[in-house]
Amino acid sequence: MNPDGSNVQKLTDKPGRGITPAWAPDGTKIAFASDRDGNWGIYVMTPDGSNVQRLSYGGQDPAWSPDGTKIAFRFDRDGNWDIYVMNADGSNVQRLTDNPADDWGPTWSPDGTSIAFTSNRNSNKWDIYVMNADGSNVQRLTDNPVDDWGPTWSPDGTRIAFASDHLAVDTDIYVMNADGSNQHNITNDPDRGNWEPTWSPDGTRIAFASERWGEFSEIYVMNADGSNQHNITNNPADDCEPAWSPALPATTEER
Repeated sequence: MNPDGSNVQKLTDKPGRGITPAWAPDGTKIAFASDRDGNWGIYVMTPDGSNVQRLSYGGQDPAWSPDGTKIAFRFDRDGNWDIYVMNADGSNVQRLTDNPADDWGPTWSPDGTSIAFTSNRNSNKWDIYVMNADGSNVQRLTDNPVDDWGPTWSPDGTRIAFASDHLAVDTDIYVMNADGSNQHNITNDPDRGNWEPTWSPDGTRIAFASERWGEFSEIYVMNADGSNQHNITNNPADDCEPAWSPALPATTEER
């Protein structure tokens, strides 16, 4: 859809699910996860939903590297989720994390040197971690008494937005510096869940999913400081997992 919520178009229509869309940096492809044949895998398609190609047998949460040559994803090859990376054509699959906990939701730093992700490796709750793009030098960024998950880097690489179970009562969108400092709530919604933040290409806005007005989740957009929160979808179904297209010379769309 367009960034204002208009011109919604359906891109996939298979018996299985199609989830976690991710735009290629050049805007020519969208990666996504699907279980359309009964098993999860990573697929790519063109922005109009055509030319669907399967890249992996197994995996979810695809994330493109900034140069478009690689895709990070989560894979439960050994019974728990770990972070893997492969070439953009599905070749050369490599494992980046290897521990008995679950690691998921990888997201690349804009310079391509780091990957942030969610893990419960040091507790029974979710926290945000970051590592080098080759899987080395894993560091914990959040260590709160509640769950923190779903990191996403700002386009300038200085901040990370994420979801947090604020006070263990509701879920809000938080922003922190890339080193984990200065964590602060920007949605401040006391009643409903807010999650899955994604930055606009210019870093001025954040789209996210929210259940604040009822039973179903809708897509909202706000300024990067949390002001001007407003929904851009409104229908009796769940809308979630927004992902901004890259800034291109032509039109900029949001899926």
